[in-house]
Amino acid sequence: MIKSICFCCHGNICRSPMAEFLFKDMLRKKGLEDAFLVESRATSTEEIGNPPHRGTYKKLAEFGIVPAGKTAIQLKKSDYDKYDLIIGMDDANIRNILRITGGDRQNKVCKMMSFAGSDRSVADPWYTGDFDTTYDDISEGLDGLAGYLGI
Repeated sequence: MIKSICFCCHGNICRSPMAEFLFKDMLRKKGLEDAFLVESRATSTEEIGNPPHRGTYKKLAEFGIVPAGKTAIQLKKSDYDKYDLIIGMDDANIRNILRITGGDRQNKVCKMMSFAGSDRSVADPWYTGDFDTTYDDISEGLDGLAGYLGI
């Protein structure tokens, strides 16, 4: 049974914290917030210690969600044993997750949009500034994840 989920992106300031806090909100609305551990991590070191991007804050605020206290944290090898699912936002994230964790011997690593029946990546707003498209992608992936989890 899946009880712990880690969302990963390159810097842990845009896509993965958006996914983390949107999923936490979804769980809260279903009365399941205490049933899951939901966190997010970076696959790089560039943003470690920084808060989520202002665009992520702004998009989450539209839904009354505040990622209070969140700062970028890098994924580490031991996280593979901590989480039941490690979800990357794009192919580069998946490659880096596998490099950091030493592989995926228990089939825990997957791409976010696979839950929506797609092989595409979650749009990266770091390059586009388009947090609306990122939100739409993440929402679609999270709906699929909720279905996968039966919640």
